[in-house]
Amino acid sequence: MKRYLPQIRLGLLFAAISGLLYFIHYSIFHDTHHIFIYMIGDLAFLPLEVFLVVILIERIISHREKLAIMQKLNMVVGAFFSEVGTGLLQRLLGCFANRNEIIRQFAIDQGWTHDDFKKAISKITSREDKSNCNNIDLEELRTFLLEKRSFLLRLLENPNLLEYEQFTDVLWAAFHLTEELEARPSMSGLPATDLQHINGDIERLYGRLASEWISYAEHLNLNYPYLFSLVARIHPFQEHPSPIVA
Repeated sequence: MKRYLPQIRLGLLFAAISGLLYFIHYSIFHDTHHIFIYMIGDLAFLPLEVFLVVILIERIISHREKLAIMQKLNMVVGAFFSEVGTGLLQRLLGCFANRNEIIRQFAIDQGWTHDDFKKAISKITSREDKSNCNNIDLEELRTFLLEKRSFLLRLLENPNLLEYEQFTDVLWAAFHLTEELEARPSMSGLPATDLQHINGDIERLYGRLASEWISYAEHLNLNYPYLFSLVARIHPFQEHPSPIVA
């Protein structure tokens, strides 16, 4: 209740001012008929005014502000994939026995349409493939994540990330896997139950990371085709990534 006390006081103040003005009007003209005509007319227009100002216009302004924030956040997402995400995605792909099939499904190029990107994200979210961390060098993965942890921490300092839950989930999944790998004194000789736990963390991170990467690639394809051209040549969902234009 206390948090709304200033608004309540302000409302009472405005009501008192309005009553005072109506009283002055009546004192001068002694015409209650005229007062109630305009009062009822104003009250009748009030719901429409609330709809136009509070709901419609405010939502339009809020939508534009959100688009501007998301535009800036996409720059942060781009920095993340340049510094961490692409390399991390490439390493995690090695965990899957059906890597070649995954590459075939997500080998984006400049001919992809919105439907292609949408289908790719749907395949990622509905995937049933399991990872096997024995297929990669866990020690190298741990070293890579620990080297990038300070960069990831700087990303979390951006307050606008609260507007982008999907990307925040990627960061949290990456931090969790980093902490899991760091907590173990050695990556060799781990029991099967522990490897299964690590596989679960890898699958969680891979799903969120790959989905976010597909969304970011579509954003570049629509808004920055010159950046998308480079991404299409060096992304990890291909056998021989190369920045060379062939």
